Amino acid sequence: MKSVAGLIFSNIHDKSITELTSSRTMASIPFACRYRLIDFALSNMVNSGITNVQVITHYNYHSLMDHLGTGKDWDLARRNGGIKLLPPYITAYANSANQLYTTRLEAIKSVAFPIFRLSEDYIVLSDCDVICNIDIKDLVKTHIDSKADVTMITHSVDLTPESASKNVVIKSNWDGRVTDMSVYPTDVTGKHDVALNIWVISRELLVSIIRDATAHGYTSLTRDIFARNLNSMDIRVYRYEGYASQITSFDEYFATSMGLLSHPEKIDQLFRVADRPIYTKVRNSAPTKYTDGSGVCNSLIADGCVIEGTVDNCILFRGVKIGKGTTVKNSILFQDTQVGENAYLNCVVSDKNVVIRDGRVLSGHESMPFYIDKSRMI
Repeated sequence: MKSVAGLIFSNIHDKSITELTSSRTMASIPFACRYRLIDFALSNMVNSGITNVQVITHYNYHSLMDHLGTGKDWDLARRNGGIKLLPPYITAYANSANQLYTTRLEAIKSVAFPIFRLSEDYIVLSDCDVICNIDIKDLVKTHIDSKADVTMITHSVDLTPESASKNVVIKSNWDGRVTDMSVYPTDVTGKHDVALNIWVISRELLVSIIRDATAHGYTSLTRDIFARNLNSMDIRVYRYEGYASQITSFDEYFATSMGLLSHPEKIDQLFRVADRPIYTKVRNSAPTKYTDGSGVCNSLIADGCVIEGTVDNCILFRGVKIGKGTTVKNSILFQDTQVGENAYLNCVVSDKNVVIRDGRVLSGHESMPFYIDKSRMI
């Protein structure tokens, strides 16, 4: 395979899930009791032999820096290549108001110089809010064999007008060439292919797009570049048939997380694929302690927890403590959440370092989970 570099957008769609991105990037949102969302994009690239990955940041990226570190947990602590965080760099040509970027194309223009210095033949662009385990190597091979200008990953989903308004709907012909691209339509229903926001493109073409967009003031990669040039550019689809989920809202995050518990085959398709493990930062924590009288059913529980009560259909991150007589159901508790004794929680999402005192009763609903801000005491 020809040389390939990776480019990950860490802050795109932050505003779609403000509850969890007020103090972190979309990339560093915790998921499945021990992972962060960026782990999936990073692991997909590393498992496919990509060893030069650059992550475009925007703001609130302290937790992302802490999570990635030197990249050694993904085998990206290298003298050449490896992982690099590209902090926001405002240039006179980034946008007319000289502000931080709001779109992928503006993000790319703001870090144009590092992109120009890349020596790889192809670049894989990826958002970090797509949860899937995919073979990027096969994507690149398909792209090269087809001699396309751009190849994008699509996934067939059953759309409602609400969900369609958060997706790019793709139509293609018999050989996979894109014939129509609807950006966030509001009147589409039924089964359609949607873009998973993962593309492969040659470095030369990407450089040309950056220069053309700078000259003409284009701001949207999807709308101004791809959708506008369907006739002049050969844009093709790579249909992914496995499990994939896009985190487009807080409710979608909750539903996707709970879906892992109710559909174990999704866990298999994400975390038990041969030769394609999902890597994350390794922390040395003590095993979880289950005391006499505790009970756990159908849950994902990280290391370092202390369970003295009842946990049913939950996802608990590292260091969570559940007191005696407490029942926690259908909930997601982030790192170091402490729940006192004789409390009751149902459909609750607690951020890091939350303290819920004795006897509290908190309940949301599957369609509207109850969220507790970081470091709050209730």
